[in-house]
Amino acid sequence: MDLSEFHSPRWLWLLALIPALLAWALVERRRRAVLRFSAASALLAQGRGLRPRFLWILPVMRVLAFALAVVALARPQERDSRVKDLSVEGIDIMIALDLSTSMEAADFRPNNRLYVAKEVLSEFIAGRANDRIGLVVFAGEAYTQAPLTLDYGVLKEVVKQLRTRVLEDGTAIGDAVATAVNRLRDSDAKSRVVVLITDGDNNAGRISPLDATTAAKSLGLPVYTILVGKGGKVPFPQGQDVFGRTAWRDVEIPINPELLQEMAKETGGEFYRATDRESLKDGLQKMLDSLERSKLLEGGATATYREKFHELLWWAALLLVLEFLLRSTVLRIFP
Repeated sequence: MDLSEFHSPRWLWLLALIPALLAWALVERRRRAVLRFSAASALLAQGRGLRPRFLWILPVMRVLAFALAVVALARPQERDSRVKDLSVEGIDIMIALDLSTSMEAADFRPNNRLYVAKEVLSEFIAGRANDRIGLVVFAGEAYTQAPLTLDYGVLKEVVKQLRTRVLEDGTAIGDAVATAVNRLRDSDAKSRVVVLITDGDNNAGRISPLDATTAAKSLGLPVYTILVGKGGKVPFPQGQDVFGRTAWRDVEIPINPELLQEMAKETGGEFYRATDRESLKDGLQKMLDSLERSKLLEGGATATYREKFHELLWWAALLLVLEFLLRSTVLRIFP
């Protein structure tokens, strides 16, 4: 690090007053009241002691404190030699999350699929820095729950509030992807991607998954698909028993991994199978690793500065206190 500059150098002009302050101190000393004796020769014969020889230190200390205070006003700064690039790189990501009742299946015990998906999504959002993320939720129909944003705090709160049985039940994969594609249509980022997280097969909606895939492909948007769940018969809640405990029953939930693989392949994305929390997390991370960063904002560069005026003010205050103590004790002049 190098002391490179002053934030307010105009204050340094006050240093020109130092010669005037020194001259004033000299004149003030000579005009100080004295005691008159009829025979001063007797005092002269005694010679000068040590204290008068150090009286010049007092005005010097005061002027030095003034100089330090002036330099502090100019705010000297220490600049870090490392320059920070302000160009913000990021990806535009639209996540389509399945909220159908099948996401209540508890093959991710002790929690169900939706609970784990929300938890992993929150961690995923928290780990981003410059990626704009949006959220589409779907069951029998699809809605934009959050547009593309950098406000991760708000987005995490939105994810936290998600639950099943709010939308008409079903799995409208085509509508979900089409809604996400529409949200990315006007994005100017180089890297734009749709992430589809579902546990079932398309059985609802007005747009077929392949038509939505064609729309994504025409816009150059890769669709990354993640199939959540272990497949086969899975424990599914069936209300409560007489003791108030959740009753479970093994239910076969239809899945279509071939459809999700085709959607990913046609658009240049990837297909992942998430059978537990870690594989879901790994799928999202692999998706990020495969994408090219694009600049969303051009910011140039900046350097980091550290203020140094505090130290100068402390030294100035110390000199003034020391000058006062000396003037009041060992270097005291009477009268």
